[in-house]
Amino acid sequence: MVNELRSLLNETSDNPPYAAFDAAAVLRSGRSRVRRRRAAVIGATGLAATVVVGSTLALDGFRSPPDLASAGVPTPAGTVLRLADATPAVEGDDYRVLTTYTNEDLDSDNGQYLDGLTDDGLVLFRDAPDAQDRTNRLALMDPATGEKDWLPAPPESLEQIRPVDLGTDRLLWSTMHYEGDGGELRGDLRLLTFDRQSREWSTMSWPGLPRLEFPTAQLGPDGRLYVGVPATQGKPPPGGWPIQPGGDAEDADAEGDSHDLWSVSLSDPDDVREEGVRFGDLAFTDESVVWTDRTNGDSGMMHVRDLATGEETEFDPQSGEKCNLLAFGATDDRIVLGQYCGTYEDGVRDDRVQVLSATGEQIVTIQDSDIDGSLGSGGEPGLVRVRAFQRGSEGYYVYDLSDDSFVRVSESVSNWELGGVAPAGHVMWDTSVNRGNGATQVLAEWQD
Repeated sequence: MVNELRSLLNETSDNPPYAAFDAAAVLRSGRSRVRRRRAAVIGATGLAATVVVGSTLALDGFRSPPDLASAGVPTPAGTVLRLADATPAVEGDDYRVLTTYTNEDLDSDNGQYLDGLTDDGLVLFRDAPDAQDRTNRLALMDPATGEKDWLPAPPESLEQIRPVDLGTDRLLWSTMHYEGDGGELRGDLRLLTFDRQSREWSTMSWPGLPRLEFPTAQLGPDGRLYVGVPATQGKPPPGGWPIQPGGDAEDADAEGDSHDLWSVSLSDPDDVREEGVRFGDLAFTDESVVWTDRTNGDSGMMHVRDLATGEETEFDPQSGEKCNLLAFGATDDRIVLGQYCGTYEDGVRDDRVQVLSATGEQIVTIQDSDIDGSLGSGGEPGLVRVRAFQRGSEGYYVYDLSDDSFVRVSESVSNWELGGVAPAGHVMWDTSVNRGNGATQVLAEWQD
C-alpha cells in the first residue's frame, strides 16, 4: 500500500465535514445502465433532468401490489418489509416541513432548485440557466422567510458542480475541467470554494491527480478529499444484455466496476496520494471507512476499517445471487445498499434496500417492484429514503434506522430527477404537479 489508509485516517476531526453526497453516488463512475423505463433529457445548458416514461392513470390507486412470490422473486435473508407495510407519515409528528419550492413547467424551463442545506440551516438555492443564459446563479435562502442572499459570480462554470461541504465558513463544490471541445471522457478535478466571510471564490486543482470521469469527491474525517480513479469496468456478455419487453436491459448479476482510491490535500496542490485501496463504493463514518469490492454490479465483499485502531473486518453481505449495487451508504453502526436484483414474470422487478449492521448482521431488507432507495447523506440519525414508482403505491417512503419505523411521506413522485441533499435529521423529496410537467420539492426536518 503506497500510503497506509489506516495511518492517514486515524485522527478524526473534531468537526466532521458535512457529507454532501449520498454515498450511493460519491465515488461511482463507469457505465450507466437502464434502471427503469426512463429517458434522459439534456437541455442546451447541459443540466440533466430525468423523465419517467408513461403517465399515471386515475385508476392506478385501485391496482393491487405486484405479487412477488407468484412472479418467482426470491425472498432475501432476514426481515423483509414491503411498501404495503409502511404507515402514513403525519406532518407535525413524524416531520416538520422547513420549506417547499415549486416549478410549474420544467418541460420549457430549467427552473430553480433546492440543492442542499448548510450547517447553519440555510438552503442552497440554484437558479438554473435557460438556453440563452448559460450561467447558474446560487443563493443562500432563509427557509422560514424565503429571503435570498445571492452569491457573486464564480470564476468557473456552475453547469456541472456537486456540493462537497456546505459549512458555516465555506462552501465547497467539485467540478471538472475538460480540454478541447469537451468531448473527452475524462478531465481534471477542480475544487470550487466560496468563503462566506470574505465572499470571495477560489479554485484549486492537483496536477498529480489522474484524470477522472466525473466530478465526484468526498471529504474524509481527516479533512482530505477522496476520489475514485476508474480501474476496472464490467463488460456485458457477448451479444449484449437481453432486452425486456418494455425496453429495459436485463443486466442483473453484472460484473461490476472498481476504482483506485486517491486523496488530495485542500491546502497543497502537490499533496496527492494513491492510497493503495481498490473499491467499488466507499463511505466514511466518524469511526470507520466502509467499502465494497465493486459497484454497478455484484458488490462482492464488504470491508470495514476502524479509523482509531486500524482493525479491518470483511464479510459477505448476502445480497442475493443476481443483485447489482446501485446505492451505498453507512452510519456508525449501519450499512445501506440499494440494489436491482432482476426482473421476473409480468415485468415484476426485484428491487431492494438492504440494511446491515457494521458486523454483517441482516437488519432488514425493503423489497418491492420498481423502487430505489439510499441512506441520507448526513450520517446520524440515519434516515433511509425510498422512492417508489409502483402504480398505486408511488411516492416517497422513509425508514428510520433509530427506531425501525417505516412511513410514507408522499403519494406521488415527480417526473424529474431533482438534485438536493439533506444533512442529518432531514429529508428531501419531490412530488408531481401540473400533470407531470412540473415538480414541488420538499425539505423537511425529521422529528425524534
